[in-house]
Amino acid sequence: MTTNERTDLGLTDSSAGCSCCATASVSDTQPATSTVAEEVLVEGMTCSHCVMSVTEEISAIDGVDNVSVDLKAGGTSRVTIHSAAPIDAPRVRAAVEQAGYALAGTPA
Repeated sequence: MTTNERTDLGLTDSSAGCSCCATASVSDTQPATSTVAEEVLVEGMTCSHCVMSVTEEISAIDGVDNVSVDLKAGGTSRVTIHSAAPIDAPRVRAAVEQAGYALAGTPA
């Protein structure tokens, strides 16, 4: 098969951009339901697998809507927990420890 012979399988919309850089239309976006964003500091995370482990454990806590991590490999990473109501601190600590890491304190 030469490079000039291509069969269009009709799997993509040629008028749409790729998912990583396409802008969402107003009708595609959902309103944010989170009203609380709490930040904790976590020590010892070094890679995306670490981030995934902490995110998975914290996300399993009832009431948590979303978790985002600002990874500082080998240092202290900032973890933001989005929820409709404040999450009990001992539950967050237990989730972080279950993932194999430790809280460093609260951000200033």
